Amino acid sequence: MFDSLSEKLQSVFKNLRGYGKLTEKNVADALREVRLALLEADVNYKVAKDFIERTKQRALGQEVLSSVTPGQQIIKIVHDELVALMGGDLQAGTPVPPGGALRPQAGTPAPPQAGTLAPPKNGNWMMVGLHGCGKTTTCGKLAKLLAKQGRKPLLVACDAHRPAAIDQLETLGKQVQIPVFAMRGETDVVKIAKQAVSFAQTQGRDVVIFDTAGRLHIDQELVQELVRMKEALAPQEILLVADAATGQEAVNIAEHFDKALNITGIVLTKLDGDARGGAALSMRAVTGKPIKFAGVGEKLDDLEPFYAERMAGRILGMGDVVSLVEKAQETFDAERAEEMQAKIADQSLNLEDFLSQLQQLKKLGPLENLLGMLPGMSKMPDLSVGESQLKHIEAIIHSMTPMERRRPEILNAGRRTRIARGSGTNVAEVNDLLKQFNAMKKMMKEMGKMQKAMGRKGLLPKMGMGR
Repeated sequence: MFDSLSEKLQSVFKNLRGYGKLTEKNVADALREVRLALLEADVNYKVAKDFIERTKQRALGQEVLSSVTPGQQIIKIVHDELVALMGGDLQAGTPVPPGGALRPQAGTPAPPQAGTLAPPKNGNWMMVGLHGCGKTTTCGKLAKLLAKQGRKPLLVACDAHRPAAIDQLETLGKQVQIPVFAMRGETDVVKIAKQAVSFAQTQGRDVVIFDTAGRLHIDQELVQELVRMKEALAPQEILLVADAATGQEAVNIAEHFDKALNITGIVLTKLDGDARGGAALSMRAVTGKPIKFAGVGEKLDDLEPFYAERMAGRILGMGDVVSLVEKAQETFDAERAEEMQAKIADQSLNLEDFLSQLQQLKKLGPLENLLGMLPGMSKMPDLSVGESQLKHIEAIIHSMTPMERRRPEILNAGRRTRIARGSGTNVAEVNDLLKQFNAMKKMMKEMGKMQKAMGRKGLLPKMGMGR
């Protein structure tokens, strides 16, 4: 979503790095480009103006202009201001004062990070938003995410106006293995909500997620219904689900919902899309409410806690290694990894193992997203080609017999021709895969020798390896 903004900002900073010493004119020119980039990305005009003013005040400070690396200093300032703009690590509900984002004072305890739970008053979570923003799907994603964190969620169908909403929520509930409470034919949402709370208590459910009604636009009937629900439930969280691709209209919607309900946070959907992304940067500053979660794909696993610092790093091309490591840990199969290590050690690695590693890689998400988390890799060319090559490799290996995967040395010309036909590729691609596989085996053989040599010298235990 932030590709265009990211590209423009990185271009500005590339020019800044070339200056040995900065002047007020250099800074003013660079910030003018930054301002244009923000406006083109659909950032609210006032938000962009305040952002530039704060950045300018810090950038013209003596410590920057006299610095040995002034360009790097300004990049750091813009990074910090982006983090502040998107909410930083401020506690939910902390208002942003006019003209700038709050920063924690020295000595104050660190507030909870994005996606973490406040001390529970109760487990009632209201999900609100307009029709078509992805609210019902987000309820399913959120339930799955909370279940991973050890909570016991219950999904509640409180959209009494759209019968298909109940069916959709029940389908999602089955997919994520979370129970769904619904009262078909009942139109009093407060009655549904109260009975759902009683049901949750009898079933030992500690988080109740209410999927509320949406409209194509905000009207008084919708607002009053949501206000009645809020009064009856006293919810711990009122999360506004907003489509990040809506642009500036999403900011207006957030203001209306916040005024009526005093929302506790925002869930941005479709952050994986190709919209300009300015709404994501504006909503926090305009409403003063934190972005808590982000929808980054269509799968039910594609909901993540929103970390302003990590997102700022991605926008500025600094990467997000922490999120990449967390993704790897979620999909990491320790037992399979030990088997692979043993096979590398005795040089018995085969194409079945190679396929297994590809499938582990695919669980982490699209290759473009993964490389975007590595510093300097977000603009690496031919990422889409890399994705298609992975699919071709998978198809080629699937077209082999189990014996051929375990013993690739038996793949003669006839077998390779058959595999190429079966996988929809050509013999040259099959040959390339086998060459790459043999080169990988050779490299791993050398790494194995190095590990053994280091082990004999007593180096591996000190490095936490070789166990």
